[in-house]
Amino acid sequence: MMFLPRFRALSAVGLVLILLLGCAMPDSNLSASEPLLEGAAERSGPGDPTSIRVRTLVQWLHEPWGLDFLPDGRLLLTEKDGGIKLVSPGNWASVEVRGAPEVVNEGQGGLLDVLVHPDFERNRWIYLSYSVALGDGYTTRVARARLEGGELTGPQVLFTALPAFSQRRHFGSRLLLDGGYLFITVGDRGNRELAQSLETHNGKVIRLSESGEVPRDNPFASVAGARPEIYSYGHRNPQGLAKHPVNGTIWVAEHGPQGGDEINILQAGANYGWPVITYGEEYGGGQIGEGTHRAGMEQPIIYYTTSIGIGGIDFYTAQTYPGWKPSLLVSGLRLTRINRLELENDGLGKETRLLGNLGMRIRDVQVGPDGHVYALADRSRLIRLDPH
Repeated sequence: MMFLPRFRALSAVGLVLILLLGCAMPDSNLSASEPLLEGAAERSGPGDPTSIRVRTLVQWLHEPWGLDFLPDGRLLLTEKDGGIKLVSPGNWASVEVRGAPEVVNEGQGGLLDVLVHPDFERNRWIYLSYSVALGDGYTTRVARARLEGGELTGPQVLFTALPAFSQRRHFGSRLLLDGGYLFITVGDRGNRELAQSLETHNGKVIRLSESGEVPRDNPFASVAGARPEIYSYGHRNPQGLAKHPVNGTIWVAEHGPQGGDEINILQAGANYGWPVITYGEEYGGGQIGEGTHRAGMEQPIIYYTTSIGIGGIDFYTAQTYPGWKPSLLVSGLRLTRINRLELENDGLGKETRLLGNLGMRIRDVQVGPDGHVYALADRSRLIRLDPH
């Protein structure tokens, strides 16, 4: 099992510690009050010892996928079967939001990400990504609506990825608003070669205005035959987006094949290589593409050659947890944990692996306005990491 920052290799000790990852506790047996003591590196992975307590806030969720916070501290979370819950802090009571869009809950598709507009107090906008049926196939769609008194009103469809496919995987699809632009990730939909084609939205990061128009300075807006919404290409199934708290760059996390999970720094017009170059391999073994490097194709800032199953990511800069430095938080589905990677200048340093002994597939991770880390455990619950 291997974690590799760019230009950095693991020590032999680091490899041994990772291989000693302990037996996982089934999610259904986790007590809401049970402490998680990360001091035992042999069970949880390398890095400084960390003492935290995992608290379950909401349980019995139906495959929770995305979450975001309202200015008053309440949070919205999506369930893949089409539900949106509005959760109040303190008592953690949840109510169903009315007016959710109709979704197709097929395979990896369904109701996916939710994003609260930074100026929500003024405009009330909520953005959603989800899968829909289109013709004989399925595709990713993004819409926005206003949240008024527990109901979504005035929905507007902003984007529909084209073309649609019968495959039910690799929809993406994280959302990020930055500087008046809406960024959308779209997976290759299981048609990997299309990630290199500018004629489709598959395997791309999309950039629109926050109301859905194509910016004139998009890198391919004036290229004949190209989809003008494309901002970058050569992605497999990007499921994480976050803005660096210091330099303002946007980082995108990409769910790779058997190995080859990546985190990249987003650049306009850049080609991230899939499926021509990758650090992963075919399921069951076998080379994909032509290797790991090619001129004109970007290298990830980090990659995992044993896939952790990357989901959502977020940057941590608060002071809630003693000894934590500003970090990138990476959720892991396959290896059931949150990885905390310390920020060093514009790159990454030491990694600490959290929750590895609890067996919870972590779909998304977000830092709340209170400075605590919140996460969605796939198929079941909303949790919070508390100092202990």
